[in-house]
Amino acid sequence: MDNLALLTIGVTLLCCVLGVLGQHAYSSGRAQREALVDRLSSTGQIEPGPQRRFRGFDRRLRRTKLGRRIEQKLAATGLDLTPGEFLFYVLCSVAALWLIAASVLASFFGPLAAIVGLWSANTFLTWHRTKRTEAFIGQLPEISRVLANATQAGLSLRTSIAMAADELEAPAGDELRVVADQLAVGRTLDDALDELARRLPSRELVVLVSTLILSNRAGGQVVSSLRNLTVTLEERKETRREVRTQLSQVNTTAYAVPAIGIGAMLLVNSILPGALDRMTGSVAGQIAVIVSLGLYALGFVAIRRISKIDI
Repeated sequence: MDNLALLTIGVTLLCCVLGVLGQHAYSSGRAQREALVDRLSSTGQIEPGPQRRFRGFDRRLRRTKLGRRIEQKLAATGLDLTPGEFLFYVLCSVAALWLIAASVLASFFGPLAAIVGLWSANTFLTWHRTKRTEAFIGQLPEISRVLANATQAGLSLRTSIAMAADELEAPAGDELRVVADQLAVGRTLDDALDELARRLPSRELVVLVSTLILSNRAGGQVVSSLRNLTVTLEERKETRREVRTQLSQVNTTAYAVPAIGIGAMLLVNSILPGALDRMTGSVAGQIAVIVSLGLYALGFVAIRRISKIDI
């Protein structure tokens, strides 16, 4: 028994010593990292980034499949958010929607509001990605013109891309800066441009990337190809603007149809307080609400499909 007690005390002391040494190593490493960041920031070699929230949660989330997927979507949107911050804000918003819908309408609408909140979060990322892609497409003629002028001046394609990244505004400048940084660390031009095309999918960008890759491989006339591509992209830009103007009324109708339905439901509940609660108190009422909401969603999707024209 005495030997067991001494062994227990010895193991406990050893664990305490190792814990203290580990905490000391962690603290010293963190202090060295902060000192290195401060020294590089003071010399201008790196720019100090914003203070991030939920770092531990963000690190654990990035190791999961969901975290990597969110990170890829955020990279395409250009939002200054980490996956941990985005997911935390989404969960808080979903919980708030659940409570508001359950208290204002009826308890049955709480889970439905949560589902709508999750769908809205994904739609929000998709909308930002589409918006950024559209802005990038609008800058493609200018990108082609800058690359053509730089190439005609005798610069290599890698140097031309880096120069275009410095001259152009966001989002083209930011995306080309990513490509230039990838080229600087040894990635091939084909891989860097292909990743750009996957990050911001569009036919115009695919044409530009294909032109640059083929010209780089075959050693063709990059300047003449980019000049012709600039004219084509300008014409497509005007065509896309005209089509978007013609379809603006149809797109407005797609959002107005479900808004009218939800507004009518809220109006009924305000005229007859508790009407939605009584209606969803039975299985038949719940089925009717789900079917009606599904039909509104189907109408929204159908109108959006009809108004979608690929150019």
